[in-house]
Amino acid sequence: MKNYVSEFLGTLVLVLVGCGVAVLTGANVVATSLAFGLSVVAMAYSVGTISGGHFNPAITVGMLVDKRIKGKEACLYIVSQVLGALCGSIILYFIFKGSNVGVTNLGANGYGASSASDISLVGALVVEAILTCIFVLVALFASGDKNNNHAGLVIGLTLVLVHLIGIGLTGTSVNPARSLGPAIVLLGTALKQVWVFIVGPIVGALVAGYLYKYLKAKSK
Repeated sequence: MKNYVSEFLGTLVLVLVGCGVAVLTGANVVATSLAFGLSVVAMAYSVGTISGGHFNPAITVGMLVDKRIKGKEACLYIVSQVLGALCGSIILYFIFKGSNVGVTNLGANGYGASSASDISLVGALVVEAILTCIFVLVALFASGDKNNNHAGLVIGLTLVLVHLIGIGLTGTSVNPARSLGPAIVLLGTALKQVWVFIVGPIVGALVAGYLYKYLKAKSK
């Protein structure tokens, strides 16, 4: 049970801080990238020591492919992550509702008119799949080394990296839970488009998982 609570809390903080900074800074690339990445670092070295620090269904899918987690446990991890993201988004909603910031965005991802670059649907899918693949692949390698005490830092910095390019394209999801939370709270266009930010990251995670297994096998 503690694993699931840890995943809930870690994902809640990720969304609360990451999306919160995105809204407050107008999605400033550096500030938002650091907010998401540092949130992962902070949670990885705290509650992540209990659950493994996934805080992202894409990471959990990658771990499932590599058989580091069983199917039932993976499903419960994902449920915990989605609930954490939803609670984080609800908290942000009430914080911003009572301020002059407003609640028109909440850090939701999007494509077309909902994207800073007016990226197409196909473009958004490709971007999310590629960026998630990079992120999950690094996470699998970093966490696969039992002697690596800096895995949380490496993973957090990689999240900063993919955000630096992704923010101007899709707002950067690479995390279905992080996208679902704001979309459910906002409804409307955000909810209609959120499937892209579920499918893209999951495809990327699957590719990363099997690529990791291939590369790991070849290196033996």
